[in-house]
Amino acid sequence: MERLEGEALKEELDCNNLVSLSFYHCDKNLSAVFTPLKGATAPMSAIILGIFAGLLGWFVVRYLLFGFYTVDQNERAVKTIFGRAERLPLSATTEDPFTEYLRPEERDRYRYPQVRVIQPGFHFKWPWERIHKVSIATQTVNMALDLEDPRANRNGTVLEAVTKDQLNVGLKGQIRYRVSERHLYAYLFGVKNPVVHVMGYFVSILRERIASFEAPPPPTGSVAASQPADASAVTGVSINDLRKNLRDLNELMDRECLSSPARYGVILEASLITEIDAPPEVESAMAAINTAHNQVSSDISLAQAAADQKIVQSKRAVEIETLKAQAEVEPLLALAEQLHALRARGPNAIAAYLRNVRLGLFRQAERVIMEVER
Repeated sequence: MERLEGEALKEELDCNNLVSLSFYHCDKNLSAVFTPLKGATAPMSAIILGIFAGLLGWFVVRYLLFGFYTVDQNERAVKTIFGRAERLPLSATTEDPFTEYLRPEERDRYRYPQVRVIQPGFHFKWPWERIHKVSIATQTVNMALDLEDPRANRNGTVLEAVTKDQLNVGLKGQIRYRVSERHLYAYLFGVKNPVVHVMGYFVSILRERIASFEAPPPPTGSVAASQPADASAVTGVSINDLRKNLRDLNELMDRECLSSPARYGVILEASLITEIDAPPEVESAMAAINTAHNQVSSDISLAQAAADQKIVQSKRAVEIETLKAQAEVEPLLALAEQLHALRARGPNAIAAYLRNVRLGLFRQAERVIMEVER
């Protein structure tokens, strides 16, 4: 028994020694591993601090220094915050005067909010803000230009239209337009391509007006009766009406396009139609017709001028004869006034006047025949 207890005690001591030896080796290995990391704590913090400082510097340069921007004199800008345009309060907005040119059913459709317009100068924006710049300078474009298809309308040189008598005519001219500062919301956010829409709107109205255009009626009265008949009024050819009333057509287009700012945010300042070309096969016939009517108008003008000259001569002859009659009547009127004045002085004054007149006649006469009473 004693021998067994001694062997058990010996095994227990061997196990304790083995565990102690194992912990010693583990502690020694861990110390060898973590000893180099104690000296690397300071460089790691410097790296993290450098990364943070770099990000901060990038943020300052990217979003603070580059956050400043300028707006030129011929530009206006609109700011959007998280995609929403900065708008004016309802109390600061006024009724749009251009809505009166819209049809009643279109006024609700084209009712856009008023946005805050950034004027020219030096400004700042935050990273979550975006600036939309627009040029408000007046621009000129060919009315035949198709911005979506430059090859259309004979490469943007001639705009075709049909008149009321089914003639295909070619139009040439320019359009002057600019962006409306009051309607920047419609220009930037209401329509995707506002200039394309404005050009299409203008062309559609122009073709409609040319298809239904009629010359204004001639003036009535004596002035109109004295003027020769116009060639276009005689023939009723619409291309003559268009050519002779280009100014009226341009003014009509200006009035018809007054609603474009409320629709698309673009103001059509002027439309200038410079040429109206007829088809080649019709041009010769038109030239012959115009030549004939010009000859007729010339003959009428000559006849009218001759008639006017005769009327003037007759008026002058009447004036001359009237002056002669007045010259003959004037002495008689003066004599009547003298006799009336003599009669007012007394009954003997007229007799004395007659005696003096007879004596004057006797002096001038060579022979006098007198009656002798028997």
